[in-house]
Amino acid sequence: MKTRYNRLKRLIGRRNPEIVLTPLIDTALTLLIIFMVATPMLKKENALEIELPKGTIKETSDTLEQELIISVDKTGKISFNNNIVSRTQLVESLKKSTHNKNKKTVFVKADTETHYGLVLELVDTIKQVEGIGYVALATCEPKKSSLT
Repeated sequence: MKTRYNRLKRLIGRRNPEIVLTPLIDTALTLLIIFMVATPMLKKENALEIELPKGTIKETSDTLEQELIISVDKTGKISFNNNIVSRTQLVESLKKSTHNKNKKTVFVKADTETHYGLVLELVDTIKQVEGIGYVALATCEPKKSSLT
């Protein structure tokens, strides 16, 4: 009886090993679907790479969707709502965006290395457009140290 069992065991043990790919493919496709769903959610915030200056006073706005955002990088490139524009195109775009009677708030995001005179000229240009209620300079919160 033992010999029969040993012989049967040897015959079963001689089968060629197979790699089961189904779990690997399932995992790969699941990861692919997750990345396909998550990628559109990663919204590029600015057309320009800007490092905002640090501010100590924290004010936030409740109506960020209705506000207009103008960004200026350290080389002086201007972006309006994530589209790079010239100064004349900026004025035209602001006029189109403020065609209704509601006063709108414009946020200016300027890089810390942007020339102060350029930011001042930009704010003056924005204030000349009708329909602009407020012009605000955006800052980022300073990082809190672990000691405080």
